[in-house]
Amino acid sequence: MHKHIEWDSPGAGSVSAHYAKDPNDYGEPHPGSILTGRYRGVSVRVRVEAYRDATSIGEVVALIDPDSGERMKSLGELNLGDMVRLPDDKRAFQPPGKKEG
Repeated sequence: MHKHIEWDSPGAGSVSAHYAKDPNDYGEPHPGSILTGRYRGVSVRVRVEAYRDATSIGEVVALIDPDSGERMKSLGELNLGDMVRLPDDKRAFQPPGKKEG
């Protein structure tokens, strides 16, 4: 069973929008691919187990605060190890962390 997630909008970090400009570089996710989505402002890494109808299905393998780089075991009802569905339009590039200085 998959946990239903209301993914954040990827905004300027949208993978779909980026590759719409140059689809030649885009490859569909495959089993073992690691993808990123955003949930409640946190980067969620998902290891793909299946890909169907523009949606990746996989296990949450990391929850990372984009500002501090801190890794978490859970956020709200989302936990490491949960199975989720990540639609292509919700995929995001990993945002750069804040620079000190």
